[in-house]
Amino acid sequence: MFDAKKVSEEIVQWIREYFDKNAGERNCQAVVGLSGGKDSSTVAALCVKALGADRVMGVLMPQGEQWDINFSHELADHLGIKKCVVNIKEGVDAVFYALKEGGLLLNRQATVNTPARIRMSVLYAVSAVVGGRVANTCNLSEDWVGYSTKYGDSAGDFSPISDLTVTEVRAVGKVLGLPVKFTDKMPADGLSGLSDEDNLGFSYAVLDRYIREGICEDKSVKDKIDNLHKINLHKLQLMPSFKLRE
Repeated sequence: MFDAKKVSEEIVQWIREYFDKNAGERNCQAVVGLSGGKDSSTVAALCVKALGADRVMGVLMPQGEQWDINFSHELADHLGIKKCVVNIKEGVDAVFYALKEGGLLLNRQATVNTPARIRMSVLYAVSAVVGGRVANTCNLSEDWVGYSTKYGDSAGDFSPISDLTVTEVRAVGKVLGLPVKFTDKMPADGLSGLSDEDNLGFSYAVLDRYIREGICEDKSVKDKIDNLHKINLHKLQLMPSFKLRE
């Protein structure tokens, strides 16, 4: 049985120990990209409990107009943390324009992943300005099936919830006192008009049970999960490097 209270306390202690060992300056800040969803909200709340609200910086990164950006503003206000807004539209447009000028045709992979990588660059720029460490906000369920962008949202300096499933992240968020509108906000890519579960073709409840218990009654779904896990392992492993023979 998952004990959300116990796990949240263990993560809080882990964050404190990480900053004690790796943060350098005493007031080093946790820099968290805020989407207003379960993952970034829970990570931000964990950092607040571990370090104090004055040492957490929330970064909002819309790409032009973002219909649900109020969730991010409300989350920052709820936690009492500092926030800044960095609109990435012009940066993304500039990259896309340069690619087209170079004779390259954009495809879906470039269109979806480039903004995520630019957002990570923004987080590190903010981190450099304020003196901080970037929080990774990926969870185990999404990592398991590769639902993240390599060197985008899969990057960071410390990763508080990467060993928790979606179900467990929501439970930790609720233990930390986050309103349901943050913990249960429908995860979506913001591009297709579909939810993450629609895009994946199965629910997180089914995926989480398979990860934790090895049970999935639908063989076609099990096979799809297994295949996604296999082909996306490169996102979780260290980059292969050639070694000279002695």
